[in-house]
Amino acid sequence: MSSPLIVHGRRRFFELQKWRHSRSAVQNASPFSSAAIVSGKGQNFTVSTYLVESLGFTTKLAESISRKVNFKDIKVNPDSVLDLFRTHGFTDSQISSIITGYPHVLIADSETCLAPKLQFLKSRGASTSELTEVLSKVPKILVSKKDKALSIYYEFVKDIVEADKSYKFKKLSPSSSLLPQGSKQENKMRNLSVLRELGMPQKLLFSLLKSDFQLVCGKDKFEESLKKALEMGFDPTTRRFVEALHMLHGLSNKTVKARVKVCKRLGFTVEEVWTIFKKWPIFLGYSDKNIADSVETFVALGFSRDESVLIVKRFPQCIGLSVEMVKKKTEFVVKEMNWPLKAVASYPQVFGLSMEKRIVPRCEVIKALMSKGLLGSELPSIGSALLCTNDTFLER
Repeated sequence: MSSPLIVHGRRRFFELQKWRHSRSAVQNASPFSSAAIVSGKGQNFTVSTYLVESLGFTTKLAESISRKVNFKDIKVNPDSVLDLFRTHGFTDSQISSIITGYPHVLIADSETCLAPKLQFLKSRGASTSELTEVLSKVPKILVSKKDKALSIYYEFVKDIVEADKSYKFKKLSPSSSLLPQGSKQENKMRNLSVLRELGMPQKLLFSLLKSDFQLVCGKDKFEESLKKALEMGFDPTTRRFVEALHMLHGLSNKTVKARVKVCKRLGFTVEEVWTIFKKWPIFLGYSDKNIADSVETFVALGFSRDESVLIVKRFPQCIGLSVEMVKKKTEFVVKEMNWPLKAVASYPQVFGLSMEKRIVPRCEVIKALMSKGLLGSELPSIGSALLCTNDTFLER
């Protein structure tokens, strides 16, 4: 008996088929179809709807996935992909994980692309339970075009999964004779094995496994960047470590010196620059102009230059925010709520909060309570009002 996941999927596929025959009517539509698709009967249908009804995805996740995959030129039956996975023992949950991690699999040809790869892995001794677990963890293994790479990546993931299950560290030997010496694949496997030995967890390792970042595909620069990140005290078990590696790998010494020089001119010490980098490695990825303009934006809003520098030190993520949003939030908390600029400078994390979901609703609650005399005559601090969790806010 077919599962609801497959039954609903077939219904939606037939609508997709009807749409293909009339797609001349939507030639001007975006190829990334979270936008409406017009079916042969004139009904509106979206790919995100297909994902919600066929796979049980949340609307938000479905819309995110539909923006990543070009469904306009779909030539295969997505339900055949679901059927293929199910016949190989994948659960609905595992299929959802695969599509979330590798959305393009939904428009792959199940017969000529996916089936041969699954059959090849099984012919190499992969059991059903092992196959389903490994591929649901790192579905992008299926991107591999050659059996050699497919097998090596699969074994790498399997070894890590098995070692973590038994809580025993297993030293990996990725320098297989199957890989050409000095090739991108050999470098990648060697580099990831080094990161594994340093304690990098599955989630971070696997995200790098199928990436084409030069960071994990090179040798000398990787070793140099890794050494710097470790010397600076970054923890290999965190995502921040990966971000630091990317920055150290991608920026030349000349560029780094130039960024530090700009920061010094704006009022930062060298020590403060590296302290910010440790908090938020992407900081050095911004151009000299981005950093300077950010400080000037705060000065223009009435903050002193010292306060502006302090804001960047405490919340370096503010550099990536738009001038309009920074201005909107500042004016609201200062003019509407009467918090002083000095208070905002002390809690610059406010700039990273959502106006609609956090700042405005909480401020409305505070104003209502104050109007009833329930909070006294003084405003609570901006930090205690806006930066705490929802539960803590309700308790207060």
